[in-house]
Amino acid sequence: MSNPIKLSQKEKSWILYDCGNSAYSMAITTALFPVYFGMFRGGSGMDIGYFNSIASILVALISPILGTIADYKDVKKRFFAFFALLGIIFTGAIAVVPNGQWQLLIGVYIVTAVGFSGANIFYDAFLVDVSIDANMDSVSTKGFAFGYIASVVPFTISLVVVFLIGLDQMLGYQLGFVITALWWGLFTIPMLRHVRQVHYVEREPQPIKNSFIRLGRTFMNIRRHKTVFMFLIAYFLYIDGVDTIIKMAVPYATDSLGLDPTDVFMLLGILLVIQLIAFPCALIYGVLAKRYSTKKMIVVAIITYIITTIFAFTMTQLWHVFVLGGLIGSAQGGIQALSRSYFAKIIPKNNSNEFFGFYNIFGKFAAIIGPTLMALVATITGVTRYSILAIIPLFILGLILFLFLPEYQSEN
Repeated sequence: MSNPIKLSQKEKSWILYDCGNSAYSMAITTALFPVYFGMFRGGSGMDIGYFNSIASILVALISPILGTIADYKDVKKRFFAFFALLGIIFTGAIAVVPNGQWQLLIGVYIVTAVGFSGANIFYDAFLVDVSIDANMDSVSTKGFAFGYIASVVPFTISLVVVFLIGLDQMLGYQLGFVITALWWGLFTIPMLRHVRQVHYVEREPQPIKNSFIRLGRTFMNIRRHKTVFMFLIAYFLYIDGVDTIIKMAVPYATDSLGLDPTDVFMLLGILLVIQLIAFPCALIYGVLAKRYSTKKMIVVAIITYIITTIFAFTMTQLWHVFVLGGLIGSAQGGIQALSRSYFAKIIPKNNSNEFFGFYNIFGKFAAIIGPTLMALVATITGVTRYSILAIIPLFILGLILFLFLPEYQSEN
């Protein structure tokens, strides 16, 4: 077996940003905010699925346009910094929204999601600037792995604060949002200092107009990138289920099991277990991808998610969430990291932002379907448990399409 790669400073700095923004994923997307929103508004937290979809639509619409413009020399870093700062500031701002103004709360939350997702367009695209093809699986999985383990720190602190102040008191959650923003900001600094754009398109007159022309040309000539196009369709389908589970796990478990505030706190603690399991599993996926191929390991992850979804439907007791968490944690980092690195290998490097803009738009439009379907099924049937069944076909269809892709094919 080959020796582990030695990370460069720019690779380490790139990975550290994952350590920062994973705190947002944990606290805002998955855990604290869904509970806080239910307390803030009153009633079911499943309604957040609709607002997740609104945020996803906004990001999906601007992703390819921003990505195309950012392919110009010395532009990518500026876009990344703007969206990261936007997300960080508004994450902290969640804490100061006046009680009862849930519409304003949702507005602030949507801005945080746009900032988080917008920054990730350029962060993901920087993978081609910080690493070579041979190392991308390893670097990408390390980003997710260390992001998982690092996010445990601010989340644990936040949980302690919530417990000490009171499970039914909003102040503890509000302090958790501030802690999350500070952590995210701290780990953004190395990325800003040490990572530079290597692959780019030279600047030209009328850059915005020409960006739209390049975007249209790429879309029209997508047939020249058959592997890229087929992957994006498969990714669109299976990542829908992944993102839906990440965003809806807490409200689904809370509603379907009928948890009280104490049980909800235990549920949030179980999410820590997911992070601890996800850390080594993401690294293992990177090692196994090098031995067996990236494609084979993505297939394993999709199958794991199908099993996870079926198990979620059968849950009846709180301890079942531990099992669910273990299943999610075993595949979550692997499927996200290897999808990112697989895509980075098959795209033209000089147009990485443009192509990652498409990657993001497919991913974000996918994230619209799942949460909306779950929220609709829960509303129509009045039974939260049925809602999880809506995402199983997406995993299956995504798997079928992905099986037709090559093990690896460079289209540079």
